[in-house]
Amino acid sequence: MEAPVVDTCHVSCCANPTPNVVSWGRGGLIAFGTCNSVVIYNPQEIKIVEVLNKHTGRVTAVQWVYKHDCSPETQLVSGGSDNNLIVWEKQDGKFSASAVCSGHSGPVCAVDAVSLSSQILVASASSDSTVKLWTCISDKAECLQTLSFGSGFVMDVSLALLPGSRVPVLACGGDDSKVQLYVQNSEQFQRVMTLTGHEDWVRGVEWAVKDGELLLASCSQDCLIRVWRLFAKTAAEPEQQTDTVIRMKENVFEVSGDVFAVTLETVLAGHENWVYGIHWQPPHIKGNIWEQPLKLLSASMDKTMILWGPEEDSGVWVEQVRVGEVGGNTLGFYGCQMSPDGAMILAHAFHGALHLWHDDNSQGVWRPAVVVSGHFNAVQDLSWDPEGEFIITVGSDQTTRLFTPWKRKGCSQVTWHEISRPQIHGYDMQCLTMVGRFQFVSGADEKVLRVFRAPRNFVENFASISCASLEKLLGSSENVDLPEGASTPALGLSNKAVFQGDLTSKCPQKDGEGLDSVSDQYKESYFQPLKLTEPPTEDDLLQNTLWPEVQKLYGHGFEMFCLASDSSRTVVASACKASKAEHAAILLWSSTSWKPLQSLSCHSLTVTQMAFSPNGCLLLAVSRDRTWSLWKRENPGPDSAPSFSLYANTSKDTAVHTRIIWSCDWSSDSKYFATSSRDKKVIIWGHLDSEDCVGNRDDAGVNPCSSVLDVGDSATAVSICPFLCSDQSYLLAVGLENGKILLYKWRPMEDLASGADWSKCGETDSSQSHTLVVKRLRWRPRQGRAEDESQDQSWVQLASAGADHAVKIFNVRISSF
Repeated sequence: MEAPVVDTCHVSCCANPTPNVVSWGRGGLIAFGTCNSVVIYNPQEIKIVEVLNKHTGRVTAVQWVYKHDCSPETQLVSGGSDNNLIVWEKQDGKFSASAVCSGHSGPVCAVDAVSLSSQILVASASSDSTVKLWTCISDKAECLQTLSFGSGFVMDVSLALLPGSRVPVLACGGDDSKVQLYVQNSEQFQRVMTLTGHEDWVRGVEWAVKDGELLLASCSQDCLIRVWRLFAKTAAEPEQQTDTVIRMKENVFEVSGDVFAVTLETVLAGHENWVYGIHWQPPHIKGNIWEQPLKLLSASMDKTMILWGPEEDSGVWVEQVRVGEVGGNTLGFYGCQMSPDGAMILAHAFHGALHLWHDDNSQGVWRPAVVVSGHFNAVQDLSWDPEGEFIITVGSDQTTRLFTPWKRKGCSQVTWHEISRPQIHGYDMQCLTMVGRFQFVSGADEKVLRVFRAPRNFVENFASISCASLEKLLGSSENVDLPEGASTPALGLSNKAVFQGDLTSKCPQKDGEGLDSVSDQYKESYFQPLKLTEPPTEDDLLQNTLWPEVQKLYGHGFEMFCLASDSSRTVVASACKASKAEHAAILLWSSTSWKPLQSLSCHSLTVTQMAFSPNGCLLLAVSRDRTWSLWKRENPGPDSAPSFSLYANTSKDTAVHTRIIWSCDWSSDSKYFATSSRDKKVIIWGHLDSEDCVGNRDDAGVNPCSSVLDVGDSATAVSICPFLCSDQSYLLAVGLENGKILLYKWRPMEDLASGADWSKCGETDSSQSHTLVVKRLRWRPRQGRAEDESQDQSWVQLASAGADHAVKIFNVRISSF
């Protein structure tokens, strides 16, 4: 089978910040919701293997439909803030939506499902104060019943089958601090019991089957976990008459002549904050015998997970393992899951990060493991490093992140990972541009630009993870006297450099010796040098991978919007949000002295994107005022500062675009540039009937060189591949507002009326596309794949940033065009 034209190489994302959004299947795959998508993640390969797109709102609940024989699941249920449930079914090795359950009038907050012979029974809780029961057969879904809870809310639901029968039992935990039990009788669910004891909202409930009995675990904001036992009572059971035996009170209910009792098994206290998630270790088949290990995992806002279990001798439930984060300024865990064999445990945090621990050789020593990571809000901008070995991204989650391939020695598998978080800010990030390999400028929703430079510790770890030569990386003059790392003061926004001398002077004192002042006890620097052989954990990313801030650039009057730098690394251009011409000026900065060089005024509204031509002679800017402007670099003396003057521009009378121009890019030969707009048009510009680079002819204007390409939706991003196709045509990637990415070939033609100069050569399918706006597209500056040492020239790579929190890297087979 021939390889596809567009192949997904990497997806970076994290879990949505809701409690029930992660589920670990018996087949070893983890399903979790990220923005409007459900992703299937393989923790063994450390890679997202599938993305399921159909929800139109944020995914808030995900649950595998477990099979009674513990075999890998083929069905998955998800609920979202679009008020819908979707049942996904595996067909021909891929998951697709088999049924959509519509009926809730509010976001779905919890789902569970149980398999019943030829159908599945699904329970869903919503913020509309109802729990709905659904039956799903093949591709048909029907609402069986709606349970109303008045003005109350149900936080979690769990389904199981009563002992010795096929009668479903439903547990609902709500904001009334109670757990309600419902049993199906004559096709309808009826409430049979209310379990009291919790003193605050019940956040999670989950059933487990053990020796013909049911165990129900419930967790609450009262920091406690309760385990209840449900069992069938037999008529032959003798009544205890003696007063010497202390027994737990039994609550009894009857179903179709059978009597069942519920008792409190244990109360587990160990967390110091709200307990959001609980999860039983999955059952497994051992020697044709179905076994349920008595191990219960809990996750709390106190940043810890605890593994509970009964002691072998006494049967008393005790804490067996406790893992979690110690420091940082983040909130705690929203939920937890356990692998089928019990050797790995997973938590997802308030900001979506996944935390994975594994038990080394079943010795009871739990260590952090490598896991996928990503932004937890819209990704606004991205940039490749000049060598194409890593990408840096910025997002509305107020972070800057750096991703690179992890090349393991002796292992052919290469996966992309976040290895540094250079900036953790207090404002939403908006834009960035690279100035050399290990320096970048970023802009946020503030008036200041900040310049960051890589510390020595990052360069060393980058060399280790990417198998690059450290001597070569540190050999350049710009890497002399690098600080070791950086840290942020408790109440500051600026990353301060930490040098080797700072580290040696901060050696820990014994028993408080030498702590002469308060400042000695509470250090501002929390940085600890890392020696990485694998990508860092979330805790290290938060604290030990920052880059020091080397400069602040002041000059703009409003929040930053876009940045660009030239190929020679001498000039940086910046622009901010503007509603008047006086604020829409482009500021130029020297990248050596970081002093302002020039202010370029032409536009009347926000400049949305800028790009320097590859030959460094021209600066292109596009604006919200529906026009573009070209600025030409004057030919100064060797010691004089760069200077730019207006070379060409469109006005309201000569503009071709009729709506905001979102994006622009240059061809690698500087002969043409492209603009894309909200009016759904993409246009190539240059000197008509000329092979000259733009700007080389003063006797010719800059005009459309292509027919107007209508892409069918608002074109929010455009990028021209730096490498030509086999027929010497140009390859363009166009990102749309609906999340799709289109690939077009364009070649200059004399007759533009026919539109034959454009030809569509590929697009992302529904699983590859973003679910929200494509914010930025960037081609890798080098041919081949970053993770492939053979540098196969038949491939090029395209990186995309989306408002759906995802960063995606695609392999595009340019040899087929």
